[in-house]
Amino acid sequence: MTTTGTGANAPSSPDTTDVTDVTGGAPVTDVTDIVTDHDRGVHGYHHQKQDHLKRLRRIEGQIRGLQRMVDEDVYCIDILTQVSASTKALQSFALQLLEEHLRHCVADAAVKGGDEIDAKVKEATQAIARMLRT
Repeated sequence: MTTTGTGANAPSSPDTTDVTDVTGGAPVTDVTDIVTDHDRGVHGYHHQKQDHLKRLRRIEGQIRGLQRMVDEDVYCIDILTQVSASTKALQSFALQLLEEHLRHCVADAAVKGGDEIDAKVKEATQAIARMLRT
């Protein structure tokens, strides 16, 4: 039988949500007791770290290619085309990193609430503004 959120297993009110601490499975009565990956120094990109490093090495190769093109006196427009591709690759990487930051760091702060969420939203907003200026 499937329940639809009513009955014996449903919370008695929206304010009595049962939150479980990720460290031991014990019910948490205060959201300040929640220990998240972010508290342990695990950043949003942690699970994709090797993919990110591979991507950055590829971008590094593009930049080295630019150096080689200048050294070999390649036509200006060809170099500018490569600059554009390198810039696009960095922007794409930055956007992925921003998404992971929002999903991990900002989401963790939202769980905790208080001043921390305000600080994380402000920080993310400033990062987005910097990305838009480039």
